Amino acid sequence: MTQATIRKLVTNSVTAALEAQAATMANADNTNRNIGEREAPVARQCSNKEFMSCQPINFKGSEGAKMEDKFYHLTVKGNDLKTYVRRFQELATLCPTMVPDSEKMMEVFIGGLPRSIAGNVTASKPQTLEEAINIA
Repeated sequence: MTQATIRKLVTNSVTAALEAQAATMANADNTNRNIGEREAPVARQCSNKEFMSCQPINFKGSEGAKMEDKFYHLTVKGNDLKTYVRRFQELATLCPTMVPDSEKMMEVFIGGLPRSIAGNVTASKPQTLEEAINIA
C-alpha cells in the first residue's frame, strides 16, 4: 500500500464519519443544542489600580491575617523541602503584596528552612529567590 492510498483511505473515513455525525445531529430532536448565534461578553481593559479597587480577592480582616501568619511562620516539616517550596510559592502568589521586595522574600524563605540548610543557603549569597530555592 502506498502513502497516497493510505491518505485517501483516511480522508474517506474522516469524511464519512463527519457526514454520519451531521446526519445524526440533523435528525436528532436535541433541545440542548445551540443552533443560534450567541454573544460573547467583551472584556474591557483596565489598569491594575482599577482592578484592585474592585477587590477581586479580599484578604482583609481575619482571613488575610491568617494567610499572612501562615506565610511568615511556614517551616520545613521533617525533610520535606519540596512541599515547603511549593507551599511557600503558593502563599507568595496568593498574597503578592504581603512581602515588600525580593530581598525580604528570600529572608522569609530562608527563615523557614532548617538551620543547617539555611546556613548553607545564606553562605552561598543567592541573588534571587529562585537561586535560594535551587541551593536549598
